Amino acid sequence: MKTRIKLSSITLLLLTISACGGGEENLDVDTVLASKDFAQIEVLTTKLNAEKLAIEEDINRLMELAGQLDSNKKLPLITALSLNPQKFQHYVEIQGDVMTDQNILVFPEYQGILKKVNVKMGDRLQSGQTIGLIDDGGLKESIDAQKSRVDLAKTTFERRERLWKKDIGSEIQYLAAKSDYESAQKSMENMQAQLAKAAITAPYSGIVDEVLTDEGQLVAPGQTPIVRLVNLDEMYVEADVPESYLATVTQNKTVIVHFPVLDTSIEASVNKTSNYINPDNRTFRIEVELPETNLAVKPNLMAKLKVNDYTNEKSILIPQNLISENASGDQYVYVISNDGGKMIAHKTIISTGLQQNDYVEVTRGLKEGDLIVEEGARTVKDGQEVKIIK
Repeated sequence: MKTRIKLSSITLLLLTISACGGGEENLDVDTVLASKDFAQIEVLTTKLNAEKLAIEEDINRLMELAGQLDSNKKLPLITALSLNPQKFQHYVEIQGDVMTDQNILVFPEYQGILKKVNVKMGDRLQSGQTIGLIDDGGLKESIDAQKSRVDLAKTTFERRERLWKKDIGSEIQYLAAKSDYESAQKSMENMQAQLAKAAITAPYSGIVDEVLTDEGQLVAPGQTPIVRLVNLDEMYVEADVPESYLATVTQNKTVIVHFPVLDTSIEASVNKTSNYINPDNRTFRIEVELPETNLAVKPNLMAKLKVNDYTNEKSILIPQNLISENASGDQYVYVISNDGGKMIAHKTIISTGLQQNDYVEVTRGLKEGDLIVEEGARTVKDGQEVKIIK
């Protein structure tokens, strides 16, 4: 309508100029250019612009009608995704490390020269099994001599005891013999206990992870580690959890333990939760007991704990890459409707919730059975007819 009003105004102007100047409406471009008459140039320019607008309007009308009548017109090719409710589980990830309480350095309890090492790296030991022997420095011979003294003291005591029961001899003699015997016996027991310490034994069952001291070296209690002994039967993952997950990560909660290096995951449960929140990083500590497994899990191996914090049994999920965003920050997808046999794409504003991997939960805007544009969404316009390919 605006174009027709504009054309009518221009026509009126031309008629007015024609009435005043006479015959300029028949002027051609070459004649006007040769005349160098400003008024004629202005009149002809206005006339040609009016003709141009009218022609463009006619062309647009013809093209629109041709598009409607052309059965062979090219439509945007797209693939479509049909939406069906499905179970959605969201997980929070927490980094931790594999630990074991039975990972220690075994020290000797006796000072001397390490005479013998009975184990090597990788050996599996039972609790109490001998790891190595320390030269006792003649302690065994001293015990043999002490045994003779104990036997003598015992014989003397037994004789004094028999006499004392017959009221022969003094009480002092009897008590002195008894004291000598007990003292000699106690001394021998102490020496035997020291000799037992010359044998280095495993405090628990485990695997020799490393032999740290060679034969022939001088060793001392608390100073010279002999081996590192590790028990892999009772391992757990230790992790520091942000306090925001205090209500989510609870004792006995089932978690998925993922080992990135092994590219493997197993199920386990939280068996310990700390009652203390670290004020420095606002976290609390948990332990996840690992079940027996054939995996090559070792202490200090990095692990990721995946804890389920949200579940929706009937959720509408769509791939993240199908979601576009307009200038206002609204998220949208194209929903396809059947309009008289034509598949029309409509821009639909949506609201989204949590994301897991490459999928996002849609909380508003889509419903079960909706058909949305999948491949080709970037080339589709709102209200445009599309062709779905399989």
